[in-house]
Amino acid sequence: MEYRRCGHSGVLLPAIQLGLWQNFGATSPLERSRELLLHAFDRGICAFDLANNYGPPYGSAEETFGRVMASDLRPFRDELFIATKAGYDMWPGPYGNWGSRKYLTASLDQSLRRMGLEYVDLFYSHRYDPETPIEETLQALVDAVRRGKALYAGISRWPLEPTRKALAYLRERDVPCLAFQERINIFDRAPVDSGVERLMEEENVGMTIFSSLAQGLLTNRYLDGIPADSRAARGSHLTASQITPAKLAQIRALNEVASERGETLARMATAWVLARPAVASVIAGCSSTAQLDDTLSALASAPFTTAQLERIEEIVRMENLELRI
Repeated sequence: MEYRRCGHSGVLLPAIQLGLWQNFGATSPLERSRELLLHAFDRGICAFDLANNYGPPYGSAEETFGRVMASDLRPFRDELFIATKAGYDMWPGPYGNWGSRKYLTASLDQSLRRMGLEYVDLFYSHRYDPETPIEETLQALVDAVRRGKALYAGISRWPLEPTRKALAYLRERDVPCLAFQERINIFDRAPVDSGVERLMEEENVGMTIFSSLAQGLLTNRYLDGIPADSRAARGSHLTASQITPAKLAQIRALNEVASERGETLARMATAWVLARPAVASVIAGCSSTAQLDDTLSALASAPFTTAQLERIEEIVRMENLELRI
């Protein structure tokens, strides 16, 4: 495993960590979740990314993690880096959503109970709340650290200008932002285009990146169309309407670049994200140990040549790509 320093801190994160957004809720067999978690740890993945509403149902991914902590991982607590978040819909009523001090504080307490932990290593504000004073949201993070319920604070998916204010606020209170979580992949460059990625480089804040495979688009899953058992066919976070003929042509063209590099499309897509200077860690979402091992293989990928990077950019820019396969 390769470990990378997360921004300006003493924290080293595995270049690839395991995300529990899907495949770890109550609808997934506990033994499979346990197998994935322990396999990840055995492969050097010591960081695990959760949120209060990961499941389904909400909270169940943290409960699953708590059960595996109790049965297997408790002796290794000091070797683990556990992150959770709050900011999206979690429970009914006015106090179970967004960014109020009430919600963030109550949610962190609930997360700790579900996981059977005294503290998490990193607590994120999961999204920016335009209706709550920014100082209220950020002070809740500061106080979580000062009360010892989190060791570090982070923010996730905030817009550029609120992020700039957040970094200054947290730094002035000696609880600097450890990590900024965002989605970046070959197809999705929103944080790059908005200037957020550049800000993280300038401020020396580590980025933790999810969806490096674009919900499976950047794998061999859709090279021949939409499989009946795929995420797109089920309409879960990725719909069939998003996989247009033009998108399929792009995927196939990217796969040709990956083949020229001697690797799978998924491995190349992960390596592309890992090569970005601000990235401290990529959060892998996997449903099997084989998928996880394939993701980890990106750590052995060769550096991209200038020609390969230019070809990738050309493919992404082309709306009507014709490709012979």
